[in-house]
Formats: sequence, C-alpha cells, structure tokens
Amino acid sequence: MCRHLGWLGSPVSVASLVLEPVNGLAVQSYSPRRQSHGRLNADGWGIGFYDGRTPRRWRSAAPLWGDASLASVAPALHSHCVVAAVRSATVGMPIEPSASAPFTDGTWLLSHNGVVDRAVLPVSRTAESTVDSALLAAHIFAEGPDRLADTIVSVGTADPDARLNVLAADGVRLLATTWGDTLSVLERADGVVVASEPYDDDPDWHDIPDRQLVEVTSRGVTCTPL
Repeated sequence: MCRHLGWLGSPVSVASLVLEPVNGLAVQSYSPRRQSHGRLNADGWGIGFYDGRTPRRWRSAAPLWGDASLASVAPALHSHCVVAAVRSATVGMPIEPSASAPFTDGTWLLSHNGVVDRAVLPVSRTAESTVDSALLAAHIFAEGPDRLADTIVSVGTADPDARLNVLAADGVRLLATTWGDTLSVLERADGVVVASEPYDDDPDWHDIPDRQLVEVTSRGVTCTPL
C-alpha cells in the first residue's frame, strides 16, 4: 500500500503539503493513521509538480523521513498542481526509484495506492518499472486518463481482490478513484487537497465513499459513482 496526495489551486510550496502538516506524508511514511494494509511506507517516495504545463518529478527508493535534501529544497519548490506519494512495496516487488509514484506519460502524473494482479494488465513497453503500479499507470495512460473510470472498473472486475485508489493530474485537473481504500478531500480558499488520509485535524476534511470517481477543476469538486 501507499499514501498519496494531490493539490490543485494557487501555487504553494511542496513543503507546505508534504513536510509541514502535522500528519503530512512525511509522518505517514512511518505512522499512517488510516492505512489498513501495512504499517510503514518506507520503500520510497515521489514528488511530482507542474512547471507551467510541464510535469517535473523527484523520486527515491529511500524512506522519506530521512531525506535531508528534500527537507532543504521542498520549501523552495512551488506549484499550482502537485502529486506526491510514499510507498509500501507489495511483497516481491522491487524497491527502486522507478517503482515510486508518480508515474508519467509526459503530460499526466499518476499515483496508485493499492495492489493489482499484474496478470490482468497488458504487457507494456512504456511502463517505467515492472511493479504492478507502474504497469497499471501505463495501462491507464494507454487507455487515456479521461477514461479512468471505465479502466478502473474493467481492471477491478478482472481482479476482484484489487485495490485501485488512483490519483492523476494533468496540471489543470485532478482525478481520483476510491476502490478498496480511503480518500479524503479538503476544499481550502486557495485550492483543493485530495489525500489518502487527512494531513491534519481540520474539520473541513470530507471522506469520500468507496467506488467513486473524484474530479477537481477550477470549478470545484465533483464525485461520480463507479
């Protein structure tokens, strides 16, 4: 399992989303509050953000809590759209930077919180790693992220044991699915946070029911049953 977070709104620092919140991803890497599969997310991390419409990434196979470089640089990184994740590797999967979300096709950034049988996914030459999440990301990119809902339903039908919480962004939209794990949304005055679990105790966090598609745009947040 993993924990992930997305932001869409006014430009903010990566540190303000990932490192500074009392229960941000830095804390969730060793002490998640709502994670039901696995206790630690120590098998890597990734930060993706948009520089205009261009996605940039910084990924590692090391635990987030021990990365002094990120702590130094993150306050200086600002973006209007961010996708970040900490990883708990599925048993048997490699631990390497390329296995850490977010994955990209050059336009979208995508994170997967869950697990899926690789046998139900097409073989892909464009996948960034052999891990299940990278293969799922490549499949979603091939099908088109605009068809995310249909793709998740199809994969979930093929693998009834799959957990398919996906978070994807293209710089102007955030898309997320709930399929077997938690997701919460916080609508702030300056933008919207979508996260596996709340990063603080703000009462405005809203939990999303299972099997939903969440779409965040400049017009607000919409939820559609899957």
